[in-house]
Amino acid sequence: MTAFLPLARSTLYSPVWLVPFDDHARRVRTVGVEVRLERFDDADGRWLPLDDRAVRTPSGAVAFPGLGRRAEPWAARPERHRVRLAAAGYQPLYPADGRPFSADLVGVEFPVHPYDDTHPPSVEAVPRLVRLLPGVAFPHPPGARTVRGAVRDATTGAPVANALVEARGRTSPDLVPWHERTLSDARGAFRLALRWEGERAAEHALEETFRLEATERPGRTGTLTVHLPQDAERQHVIEIREQ
Repeated sequence: MTAFLPLARSTLYSPVWLVPFDDHARRVRTVGVEVRLERFDDADGRWLPLDDRAVRTPSGAVAFPGLGRRAEPWAARPERHRVRLAAAGYQPLYPADGRPFSADLVGVEFPVHPYDDTHPPSVEAVPRLVRLLPGVAFPHPPGARTVRGAVRDATTGAPVANALVEARGRTSPDLVPWHERTLSDARGAFRLALRWEGERAAEHALEETFRLEATERPGRTGTLTVHLPQDAERQHVIEIREQ
């Protein structure tokens, strides 16, 4: 667990404000979340880890007060940074809400503009959620209904890591929308919770139908239909292909 600094240590400007959000429990999560800050080195073309420690605000946001503060800000250029989160049993979903998903996005990237007391930051940071999705190792309670499988490339059969796997539907009879999602691991494996009712051919039918969709990036997706309870023990394969 990251040892967050108390907010009282600094109230300086932060170029990034992130709110870790447990997407399964539907609440802000601050305990057990590791925060890593990195800077992109233009000369080497790689990300370098930084020692700056995160501050946790009373509202649950993660910030880096003072990041970008310089003695002579006019002599420095904006630098590219990113934050990566980690929590046991979870995988972070980095695209912001409403943005297209892409599996190669592995952090929250942002520019750090130099500033000082007389030259305020040129860009105001806005807090945003970083959703933590239950991964393969998530400790689902006994009896929880889940389906397992793998996401693979339809042409090569290679595993697709960090693919977004989703299922959607509506509760019965009130028709409230529900949405379950997870991310595949480095081996392409996934485990998706299905806590809500699927589609039924008739009111009292035992079989429930779920449509799973996997996305690697816009234009590269795959779908699979699962029937429960008969498919509960199967290892499902979702094939990703160009659409």
